[in-house]
Amino acid sequence: MQAERARAGLGALCAVVLLNLAFAAPVQALDARQARAPSIGLALGSGGAGGLAHIAMLGVFDELGLKPAAIAGTSIGAVMGALYAGGLDAAEIRAVFEEFGGSRLDMLSGLLEADVGDGIAGLLQTDLINGAVLDIDGFLEFLGGKIEARTFAELDIELAVVATDYWSGEMRVIREGELFPALAASMAVPGLFAPVQRGDDLLIDGGTSNPLPFDLLQGRYDVVVAVDVSGSRRRGDAQEPGMLDVLFKSFEIMQGSLISQRLADHSPDIYIKVDTSGVRLLDFNRIDEVLRQARPAAEELRRKLDAHKSPESSP
Repeated sequence: MQAERARAGLGALCAVVLLNLAFAAPVQALDARQARAPSIGLALGSGGAGGLAHIAMLGVFDELGLKPAAIAGTSIGAVMGALYAGGLDAAEIRAVFEEFGGSRLDMLSGLLEADVGDGIAGLLQTDLINGAVLDIDGFLEFLGGKIEARTFAELDIELAVVATDYWSGEMRVIREGELFPALAASMAVPGLFAPVQRGDDLLIDGGTSNPLPFDLLQGRYDVVVAVDVSGSRRRGDAQEPGMLDVLFKSFEIMQGSLISQRLADHSPDIYIKVDTSGVRLLDFNRIDEVLRQARPAAEELRRKLDAHKSPESSP
């Protein structure tokens, strides 16, 4: 009789233990999910000097104490992504471009202001023989003095750089090897900077195939953020467009169409469109104006990141 009671008591104890384990496992799993902050993939789009607005967006990440797990960038977005992944914060990147905008290297900002018949004509003619208006090497050397990384493997954050093969028209995603040749390829705007040879590929600006590469991050991270600085036009802008304006703005129109198509297919979790109207492709000397214009978009990004910041809101 005692043996039967002992067996019954042991059975009841086992049932209680099993019941506690059944309830504890989901609770522990929930706690683990809550302890893990959502991973973020950040896409930084192309847009010439309008891409200075990326600095304001990176500043929001700094202020919120968030760090992207990976960055995918095209053209100026690739440059900003490389500097950030190379260890600079938003304030330091701003200082880099303030220095660039006031240096002798910044012949870019005055290019669109000049008439082709002025003294710049010789430069245009000479460099067009080599397939480009300007040599980008000085700009890349300038950037190279700001970070230690020389290869993708040396970056603090995973980086994907987008370029386009001139021969096939296909997107090329560069994730390894030397960093600065990849940046040169990604921002090789047709007619402005020379194409870059990489193996069998002749690479031009990534904006011709994927100006906002958020699709490279989707399915890999909990939250995908895409920052679009592809440009816009308004009737009544202060200046009538000149020859180079029309050329480069036409390039922006093409990029906008590509982005719209990708957004229609599968949009990112957070999409931010920055107002860059009135900002010309090479207006790198107008950083203060660009950043002021980017403030509403930065506030929008802050609100949306706050909504995703808590682990409970992650997918």
